[in-house]
Amino acid sequence: MCGIIGVVGATEHGAAPPLLSGLEYLTYRGYDSCGIATLANGRVERRRAAGRVANLRTVLEEAPMAGDTGIAHTRWATHGVPNETNAHPHGNADVAIVHNGIIENFSSLRAELTEAGHEFETDTDSEAIAHLIVFHLRRGLTPEAAADAAFARLKGAFAVAAIIARAPGCVFVVRHGCPLTIGIGEQETWIGSDALALAPFTDRI
Repeated sequence: MCGIIGVVGATEHGAAPPLLSGLEYLTYRGYDSCGIATLANGRVERRRAAGRVANLRTVLEEAPMAGDTGIAHTRWATHGVPNETNAHPHGNADVAIVHNGIIENFSSLRAELTEAGHEFETDTDSEAIAHLIVFHLRRGLTPEAAADAAFARLKGAFAVAAIIARAPGCVFVVRHGCPLTIGIGEQETWIGSDALALAPFTDRI
């Protein structure tokens, strides 16, 4: 089962350090890869690693991440082999998403988006979500409207969190049949797959 954690407003040390710590609290769910995306200076940055959270920590030590807004993920492979390429977050410099659950209609979405000129890098069902958001942004929709339009196309049981470069200080979330919790900290707002992931940061769930 995949795990999600995200934060807005982590101004003291940035989003990456607490997100990395939060991933440690999600490892009990089982995982084979992990990653973090943050939003800074008008663009999305991603760091991913196969294997343990310790591997991702090494990646971040070599290539630190800025930004007070971000999302992170532990992945248990369902579509696509467990490796860095298939690790979440998926996306590009404009959008990043993390996802738990199953997108039942991902094959038809993938075919539709490929026909529209999108190129997929992974074998996962999750990547289609990022491409859907990009598709609607290119149509001229606002970030909020693009996220809403993309989420409305999804079928299955899922929880999704997304960050969009044009929407600083925002994490867009949706859930259908999978848990996703919101927590309020002193300065930050958190999301997580469960309250345990947020326990080190807030008790206001």
